[in-house]
Amino acid sequence: MTNRIYLASTSPRRRDLLRQIGVRFDPLVFRTGERGEDSDIDESPFDGENVEHYVERLALTKSHAGFRRLRWRQLPSNPVLAADTTLSVDGEIVGKPTSLENAGEILARLSGRSHQVLTAVAMSDGERTRSLVSISEVRFRTLSESEIRHYLTTGESMDKAGAYAVQGRAAMFIEHLSGSYSGIMGLPLCETATLLATFGYPLYP
Repeated sequence: MTNRIYLASTSPRRRDLLRQIGVRFDPLVFRTGERGEDSDIDESPFDGENVEHYVERLALTKSHAGFRRLRWRQLPSNPVLAADTTLSVDGEIVGKPTSLENAGEILARLSGRSHQVLTAVAMSDGERTRSLVSISEVRFRTLSESEIRHYLTTGESMDKAGAYAVQGRAAMFIEHLSGSYSGIMGLPLCETATLLATFGYPLYP
């Protein structure tokens, strides 16, 4: 049984969500000069890869890569939790915007229609690796060009799958949400708790 894990993510939202359910964790971050380690995580989709397989594969890859870093740094071998979030629009993978212009294009594409938000969470302790995928549906009302333009000025779009933050000002764009709110934020807490229990983490100490 372990009472502490590592989180292989720099996302402040994922850190806050883990704290929300009382999980004790250490961020697994890069030290100066170690950025080359990120070469073991290629986020390019495979030819013909569906969205669910893609997001789960990335979460698994991140958890494996995180555990390798523990060994390289000779850190205590606690389980590593990793996650990945992406959108599916007409079966197409839509990730983080590459620029503000691209963010505006993504939001215009989401306007007035539904899309899926998929977040995969994975854990590895070096011997076992487990993963689960949360799939939620979100429908945006029709957005005007002015609304999109003003939203881009908030800075919320960058570094967010789908170019929006459900917990931010984009909440006023959402007509309907079905699924996991925390999953749309980037870490589905129900699935995360299930994995933690599988690895013996005491959720109710």
